[in-house]
Amino acid sequence: MPPLSLSGEPELKRLALRVVTHLIALVAGFAIGVYTLPILTAPPSPDQAMLDQSAKAAVFTAEFATGLPGNDALHWGEGTVSLTATQIVHTGRLAPGPDYRLYLVPEFVDDEDAFTPLMSASRMVGKVETFHGFIVDLPPDVDLDRYTTVLIWCEAFGEFIAAAEYR
Repeated sequence: MPPLSLSGEPELKRLALRVVTHLIALVAGFAIGVYTLPILTAPPSPDQAMLDQSAKAAVFTAEFATGLPGNDALHWGEGTVSLTATQIVHTGRLAPGPDYRLYLVPEFVDDEDAFTPLMSASRMVGKVETFHGFIVDLPPDVDLDRYTTVLIWCEAFGEFIAAAEYR
């Protein structure tokens, strides 16, 4: 076998550099798309007057806890949650993300590992599609007294977003 020529080495380095930089751009583009698509496709958030009016009939109120083990720069929520006999109303902000669901949970949890075992005992109430306040109608058969906590969960990625203990 003839000895290897080093004359092709710069071309290999350039090719490897191009492959690596293109992969980085592809991954960055995907990540930016996952983050921005929910923002671009979200319906308008309810206005403050609508949120205030809906929250007036609250049976329970709570604050989304901040600084929980399940929170980070991309997974967080802040603000007040009001539970009425027919709706759950959030006044505040959520980190944007895809496929959010609102759950009622029988005990307070603060991250994915704590929620996953309780998922079957929890009640998925509805989708959360806005990030600056929301109103979600409660199904008629939901008994708020069976639960203690409102939780926002990202179904697509199995990520904890926020939790508020209301009783």
